[in-house]
Amino acid sequence: MNTQNSARRILTLILVLLIGAGINSCTRNFEDINLNPNAPTEVQPSLLLRQVIYSYGEGMSYEGYVAGNLLGQYFTEVDFNLFDRHSLTEPQYGGNPWPILYTNLRDNELILKSAQENQVYAVYEGPARILKAYMTAALTDIYGDVPYSEALQGQQGNVTPAYDAQEDIYTSAYGILDNLDLGIGALLNYSGAQKLEGDILFNGDLAAWITFANSLKIKYLMRISGVKNVSAELQSIYDSGDYLNSNSQNATYDFTDGQPNNFRMATLRAGDFNLFVMSKTMEEILKMNNDPRMAVMYRPIGNDSTGTVYAGLLNGQDASQTSITVADYSLGGTIFRDHTGDLDANFLTAWETHFLLAEAAARGYINGNAQTHYETGVQLAFDYWHTALPATYLTTDSAAYGSFGQDPIQQIITQKWIANTINGYEGWIEYRRTGFPVLKPVAASLNNGLIPVRMPYPTDEDVLNNINFLSATSINGNSVNSRVWWDVN
Repeated sequence: MNTQNSARRILTLILVLLIGAGINSCTRNFEDINLNPNAPTEVQPSLLLRQVIYSYGEGMSYEGYVAGNLLGQYFTEVDFNLFDRHSLTEPQYGGNPWPILYTNLRDNELILKSAQENQVYAVYEGPARILKAYMTAALTDIYGDVPYSEALQGQQGNVTPAYDAQEDIYTSAYGILDNLDLGIGALLNYSGAQKLEGDILFNGDLAAWITFANSLKIKYLMRISGVKNVSAELQSIYDSGDYLNSNSQNATYDFTDGQPNNFRMATLRAGDFNLFVMSKTMEEILKMNNDPRMAVMYRPIGNDSTGTVYAGLLNGQDASQTSITVADYSLGGTIFRDHTGDLDANFLTAWETHFLLAEAAARGYINGNAQTHYETGVQLAFDYWHTALPATYLTTDSAAYGSFGQDPIQQIITQKWIANTINGYEGWIEYRRTGFPVLKPVAASLNNGLIPVRMPYPTDEDVLNNINFLSATSINGNSVNSRVWWDVN
């Protein structure tokens, strides 16, 4: 036995010496002879594009349900609800979109790099730039100043990127608005034969990407309209007519009823799903407008045999001090759990675009008919949520444009808010920009009764990017009450 072990040691030593002697001569060809042809070192842009669109849409839809819907007061959470009480540094079921945004921005950057370095993939440059603008806008609108110009450079050795001012992220070269223009230009100038594969938004239709980009420009110009004069640019897009106009053009993809592509709430434990009930804010607005979408977005309360009673709960209850019976309130509708095949991951829609144009016209930014765009937006939003529009909804009910002395702009924003359920953090973002709809003070606030106006940076930033984090938070700290650049409401 000992003789055999000794022999093995000698053989091992000889092999090591031989390998060591040959390393220098083999190094030059090492990569050539040690690459597995069945395991490519680079991911195809088509696979990455599909992954980015799906991952972002699924992740932000889930975030929309469990966190964005709390800040926007569509739902309230009955327990484990520090986030709903506005302690935003303590995300629980959701409330941390930072990794979703940066992971998908990183993967999208790989698509853009491939498109710029390899002419075969040039068709991907336009969509990659448009998606970069789209995801960057979500990031900065949620957090304010964020790492941008130095971000996504880990392979180049920069793992501690500086924070950029939100104004620069929006308006500087290669910022949000510029990337939309560059993306449109890349698509218009593309003359190759390669098809855009992996596109689960528009099935490779390059013209549809241009229409999407124009509609995003409308959205982001309106977002900064309180601090910039955007009328000329808005009018130019409006006059072109090339923006999302019907639901058939929507930038959405469908969830399915079954795994693996159903909405994540469908796979959540029943006890976890039952933590989220209709908010009092949503109940009052839907009932004021006699809005039948209530039966799609919510369920009748459990403690009613007629199946016709809907009830909401004031956000931010202190569960340790309040006895709450879930059966007294309306859970989320079957579309979010049992029939998710009827649900979309929403990037941008025609109804949102028409509401933006209605607001632009009402504010005098464009020469357009505000009421026409408003009513078109309402009709499209009802269609989107699989609900028939009542004959009186836009004529004699509270949603009729300017009815009962109402502020048309408030009506426009409120209708957009209703339809934006689970669309990431959009309802809360637009509330911060416009003040509508009027949200309620939460029942047991952990933020001194104030509704937060930004998300705090994740605690990891303080640890992993400390110097830049301290610089970004030197004036107002990491306060959720510190307004972002465009927020002058």
